[in-house]
Amino acid sequence: MQVRRPGLVEYRACWQAMQELTATRGPATPDELWFLEHPPVFTLGRNGKFEHLLDPGDIPVIRVDRGGQATYHGPGQLVVYTLLDLRRRQLGVQSLVHRLEQAIIDLLADHAVGAQRRSGAPGVYVDGYKIAALGLRVRRGCSFHGLSLNVDMDLAPFARINPCGYPGLPVTQLADLGIESSPQQISHKLQAHLETLLQD
Repeated sequence: MQVRRPGLVEYRACWQAMQELTATRGPATPDELWFLEHPPVFTLGRNGKFEHLLDPGDIPVIRVDRGGQATYHGPGQLVVYTLLDLRRRQLGVQSLVHRLEQAIIDLLADHAVGAQRRSGAPGVYVDGYKIAALGLRVRRGCSFHGLSLNVDMDLAPFARINPCGYPGLPVTQLADLGIESSPQQISHKLQAHLETLLQD
């Protein structure tokens, strides 16, 4: 598994790089995890409804090819892209979603924070507040896109959308739960959990 930490990356450039890697990879191409942040941007999944973009204002909106509805990315949020050969790992999409969610749940448990899944609404929640979102695409048996975890960011833009298509869904972040770490620091802890769960 190759791990990349490119820092703050413009969304379109990163999305294009994911598509190119997925389109050109072969049976021996290593899997990759990308840990990064994005400048402010709203993204809308391939079947997403524009009605969930309430007031995007001056923040760019990009229609993308992942699953899911509307979400927000910005500095202080850790984004993890999972470029995996699911057939080689003998993983189904739901199993991958479950493991990504579990990695976040385990990370929060390390800090004595209880977190949960929600049936029919992928992601991770703390006391009803969404702290992590998931959106994947699978092409030729390989996954790209991934998850976002709110670490220490400006949460105000989430009020301009229906997060993940749910009106009024409250969001939270690690900083508001008393976990004072940077996205870079959290990325190393999350990497350990992801590698453990993806090796099972």
